[in-house]
Amino acid sequence: MIHYIENEFLKVGVKEYGCELTSILSKSTGYEYLWQGDESIWYGQSPILFPIVGRLIEDKYTLNGKEYTMPKHGFARKMDWTLIDNEGDSMSFILTETPDTLACYPYEFNLVVTYTLTENKLRVNHAVLNANEDKMYFSLGAHPGFNCNIGDSLIFDVDETLSTEKIDLVNSLRLPDTYPVLENSREIIITKDIFNEDALILHGIKSEYITLKHQDGKFNVRFNLGGAPYLGIWAKPGAPYVCIEPWFGVNDSFEKKNDFSEKDAINELDSNEIFTFSWEAEFSV
Repeated sequence: MIHYIENEFLKVGVKEYGCELTSILSKSTGYEYLWQGDESIWYGQSPILFPIVGRLIEDKYTLNGKEYTMPKHGFARKMDWTLIDNEGDSMSFILTETPDTLACYPYEFNLVVTYTLTENKLRVNHAVLNANEDKMYFSLGAHPGFNCNIGDSLIFDVDETLSTEKIDLVNSLRLPDTYPVLENSREIIITKDIFNEDALILHGIKSEYITLKHQDGKFNVRFNLGGAPYLGIWAKPGAPYVCIEPWFGVNDSFEKKNDFSEKDAINELDSNEIFTFSWEAEFSV
């Protein structure tokens, strides 16, 4: 089922399945900002990545001496969430543990995601509660895909010097090699080949915002990264969308860790603590 919020500028739809954005529509122009999905290219639109980001080595990890199996990007994106609030310009959904999640991730948790419209802006807040007596370890990321064309640009607010980590295309794991993306500059041009070696995985970013700028100057998206330590930028090569992905977490490398608590960029929460993360997008409606 799809639920909607709207104001005079935007109408936004979110599916219960995956708590996934399915539409960000300008009410004045009729322009759809969000990729509408195409199973022959990429079936997703804006998946929520929890409790891992990316892929584990052989899709497995060890926690307190026990081995578990976890699919790429975790399970939250392929579960039914529960709508707990819808007030016209804001709505919230919750996901909690189930017997199936406990079998692959032995933690009790509440994950609440709230979508809020303010004029021509959409804010998406994620709140993770550790409902266990002991520490909980997790990753969390966003993955919204926005309509765009080859030749459009992504522009940081300030000059950046950034390299991307390389990805093994067979295992979707990080390699020790990197290659430069920006050298004291701001603009990444979306070409048909830019994602031939998978996502750009960037960290050490100084900018608070990145702007998706269309060549015709219309329908731009100014995106607040929410302070995330990693940023993924991705699309299927040549496809008419781009995903802007703030991550509190990252794919495994080929270096196997002894315990999930040692995973690269892992987050930890004490009992009854809450972790929050928000991204915001402003649309030139």
